[in-house]
Amino acid sequence: MTSTPLRDARGSGVLDPASVRLRISEMFVSLQGEAAQVGWPTAFVRLTGCPLRCRWCDSEYAFEGGEALMLPTILDWVGRSGVRHVCVTGGEPLAQPGCRPLLGSLCDAGFAVSLETSGAMDIVGVDPRVAIVMDWKAPGSKEVERNLPGNIPRLQAGDQLKFVLADRADFDWAWDEVARLDLAPGVEVLFSPVFGELEPRMLADWIVAERLPVRFQVQLHKLLWGDQPGR
Repeated sequence: MTSTPLRDARGSGVLDPASVRLRISEMFVSLQGEAAQVGWPTAFVRLTGCPLRCRWCDSEYAFEGGEALMLPTILDWVGRSGVRHVCVTGGEPLAQPGCRPLLGSLCDAGFAVSLETSGAMDIVGVDPRVAIVMDWKAPGSKEVERNLPGNIPRLQAGDQLKFVLADRADFDWAWDEVARLDLAPGVEVLFSPVFGELEPRMLADWIVAERLPVRFQVQLHKLLWGDQPGR
């Protein structure tokens, strides 16, 4: 794959792709299990590290460790993966400075790119071609205070705001929050149950009963393969 200069996150200079290094927990191909891209065969690039400690985190193994890889090596692996969709996830991928150049390079290479990020990391500088799936933390996560209000006006059509909910209190809070946030047209709202904690049918019943204009989702990959890493 051809190496071309990359703008840095603030557009103030040019980065040599050969100098961009990221710590990677794992790279694998599976079905996308969440969000608007659900069901597509997808190349997942999971970055190491996260400043949050959500109560129900299912990727704690990505908090540390991993392997330092140069950006061209990652692009080469994605190019050989045989799929069009790419998901950059974590941990919290935006905790690494190299994440933004990675996202831009993947878009430049013609991939359909999504980013799974919390609401706690500033999304300024993320390539506008990337579909952002932002996990807006509910009180049950114990990290609700980490949500950055300034991220909301930066979401655009095609992005998604996801609420992972543990109980009825989270559900009621989430709908009040959606009404308060005044999302831009075309930003889709997703409600998802905490796996193994909130019965999916119960959440579905609440959404239907309240006639909420949100998309119900479950984690398809967990229904298929359970909690296995790399699936």
